[in-house]
Amino acid sequence: MNQIDNGTIHYRDELVRKLIHLTSLSIPVIYYFIPRSVAITILAALTVFALALDLARYFHPEIGKIFYKIFGFLLRKHELDHKKKNLNGATYVLISALIGVIIFPKVIFVTAFAILIISDTSAALIGRKFGKNPFLRKSLEGTLAFFISASVVILFTPKLTDSVAEYVIGFTAAFIGAIIENISYGIADDNLSIPISVGFVMWALYLIIFPNLDLILPNVPR
Repeated sequence: MNQIDNGTIHYRDELVRKLIHLTSLSIPVIYYFIPRSVAITILAALTVFALALDLARYFHPEIGKIFYKIFGFLLRKHELDHKKKNLNGATYVLISALIGVIIFPKVIFVTAFAILIISDTSAALIGRKFGKNPFLRKSLEGTLAFFISASVVILFTPKLTDSVAEYVIGFTAAFIGAIIENISYGIADDNLSIPISVGFVMWALYLIIFPNLDLILPNVPR
């Protein structure tokens, strides 16, 4: 989210929301050190719990009352729609993480998911505070914040070679991620669209540039 402020939620609430969002950075960090099978088991359990709780707030008033009392100020307008029964962003984060771990090689997932957490946060806070120039569906400032922060992430995430081409892969995916974050507002939840699109772009470029490279991180649990 980096749209020019539409008054849906106050900036302070967005700041709190994104600080909580940053705790999800623990997912790629922990996954780096544990086997894929263990990560899938943990994420599947957490996702089922989050889905059950998220849907229960719509169908069970008592659960909804407690849920909204604790988390209500963090929810956006579309996350409060009892007619459409939309899931909240945190549930999408877990769904996204589970799908990503199942689909992507670890080296790609760690990068793509770190970009989601760090760059989506940067885009939201910069875009909401300083976004003055409309660009596509959101603001130019927020989209630039996404791309710049994602590029920084690329500099520090795991690599398989010492080739400059591998950084080009990352920067290209970061650019695509910035555009997807911008245009996904109102169409799809960017907690899902960003890491999936970044992951597939990276994977496709690895296959094109390094067709014979085994996408397995050395000395890391598989």
